[in-house]
Amino acid sequence: MIHNPKTINVNNSSITIEISDITLSTSDCIVNAANRTLLGGGGVDGAIHRAAGPDLLAECKELNGCNTGEAKITKGYNLKARYVIHTVGPIYLYSENPEQDLRNCYLNCLDLAKNNDIHSIDFPAISCGAYGYPIEEASSIAYDAITQWIKNNEDYHLKITCSCFNEEIYEAYQKYFNYDINHFRKH
Repeated sequence: MIHNPKTINVNNSSITIEISDITLSTSDCIVNAANRTLLGGGGVDGAIHRAAGPDLLAECKELNGCNTGEAKITKGYNLKARYVIHTVGPIYLYSENPEQDLRNCYLNCLDLAKNNDIHSIDFPAISCGAYGYPIEEASSIAYDAITQWIKNNEDYHLKITCSCFNEEIYEAYQKYFNYDINHFRKH
C-alpha cells in the first residue's frame, strides 16, 4: 500500500516519503527499529522478524544485542530486501539525550549502508511507536540527520525511503522533508 509518495532528488541521492508496509519493501535494505536484544518484539520489530523468518532471529542471536543509537546488519532472509539494518532508538522518557540518540540511529544506519555498498534503504519512523518519541520532533530529527548525511556523502548514490505506517507520521514527515530543492540545500 502506497499513499501519495513524494520524492526529491538531491545530489546523487533521493528521498521518498510514503505510507507503506516496510516488510514488503523491494529496497536493498530495510531498517528495523529494534530493541536492545535484537531478538524481536512488537511493532515494526516483530513484523520484520515474522516476515523474515526464523533465520533472522538465529543471526541476531550471534550479534550480542545493540546499544541505543548504534546499528548492526544482517541478511534479509524471507524479505524482499537483501539486508536488514537493526538500530535501537531511544525510549523518549528514559533517554538522557533522546535527540542525539535518535540522530545517531539514522547516521549509523546510513554509514553502515554505504560501508556495505547498499544503494537503497527504507526507514521506519524510529522510536515513534512504543518508545514514545513525539512524532513532530522525531520527524525533524530524521530530516536533519538524513539531509546532513546526504550533504556529507554527496558522491554516494542512495535511494532513501521513509516508510510511514500511518497518515499522522506521513503528514509530519512531509512537513519537515520540504520538497523544494533550493530550501533543502539551505539547511
